[in-house]
Amino acid sequence: MTLRLTPRTFLQQYGLVVSFLALCAVLTLTSNRFFTADNWINILRQSTINGIISVGMMLVILTRGIDLSVGSVLALASVMTADQLQQGVDPLAALGFCLLVGGALGLINGALVTFIKIPPFIATLGMMTVARGLALSYTEGQPITGLPEAFRSWGTGFIGPIPTPIIVAALIFAAGFVLLTRTPLGRYIFGYGDNDRAAFFSGLPTHRIVLFVYAISGACAAFAGAILIGRLNSAAPTGGVGYEFDAIAAVVVGGTSFDGGEGTIWGTLLGVLLIAVLNNGLNLLNVPSPFQDVAKGAVIALALLFYKAIR
Repeated sequence: MTLRLTPRTFLQQYGLVVSFLALCAVLTLTSNRFFTADNWINILRQSTINGIISVGMMLVILTRGIDLSVGSVLALASVMTADQLQQGVDPLAALGFCLLVGGALGLINGALVTFIKIPPFIATLGMMTVARGLALSYTEGQPITGLPEAFRSWGTGFIGPIPTPIIVAALIFAAGFVLLTRTPLGRYIFGYGDNDRAAFFSGLPTHRIVLFVYAISGACAAFAGAILIGRLNSAAPTGGVGYEFDAIAAVVVGGTSFDGGEGTIWGTLLGVLLIAVLNNGLNLLNVPSPFQDVAKGAVIALALLFYKAIR
C-alpha cells in the first residue's frame, strides 16, 4: 500500500527545500553576482560560525531548552584563548583550552537547569550577562590582536581548494548526524525532549543528558569563536553579540520544535544556509543595514508561520 503524497504532506517534507531553492532563484534573477562559485564559497565560509553554534543549539532545543549564552560564551572563550596564545601556549593546546572553557560554561548552564531547576531561559540569560561581563573585565574592554599564524589557519586556511572553516563545520554537522541517528545517546535526547517524565521513569540518565547537551552547546560556541578570531586576527570582548538569535532562528526554521523531541540535522543545515543566503543576497542588492534586519526578521517570521500552518 502506497501513501498518497498530498500538497500538505509534500510541504511538510520538502517545504524548507522549496523555500531555499525559491530564494536562490529570486537572488539569481536579481543579481548577476549571486550564482557564482566565488560567491557560494563566500556564503559557505560566512555560514560556518552560525552553523557550528547551531549544531549545539539544536541539541539543547531538542530537550525543550534554550541557550541564550552562546554569543557571550564565544566572546569569553575567545579572549581567554587569545591571551593564552600571546603568552606562548601551543596553538593546538590553546584550541583545547578554548573548548574546555566553552564546555565548562555550558556545564554550568546544564547544572543550573537540571539540579537547581532554574528555567533554561533564565539560567542562560544569566550566563549571557556573566560571561559578557567577565570577557570585558578580562581584557579591560580592549581587543587582543596579533595571533600566531598556526592558530589563524582555523579561520583563514585551506585544505586543498576548500577553506578550512567549511571542512570543520561539515565535520561537526556529520558528527551531529551520527550522534542523533546512530547512537543510543541520540535516541535518549529525542526521548527526553518528547517526554522528560517518561524518560526519567524508564531509567534514562536524564540529568546527564541535559548536562551533555548544554556542555556541547558551550563547546560549539567556543569552537566557533576560535575560527572567528583566527579569521579576524583579533579577539574582542564584544564579539558574538546577537549570535544566539541567528542560531535559534536557523534551528527553528530548520524544523526543530520548541516543544522538543522533533528535528533533523539536515533541517538545521538548511536553516543555516537559508539565513546565510538571505544575508548574502541582501548585501549584493545593497539593502541598507537597518532594512536588512527588518527583511531577515520578516522572512524568518513568515517561515515559522508557514511551518506552523502546515503541521
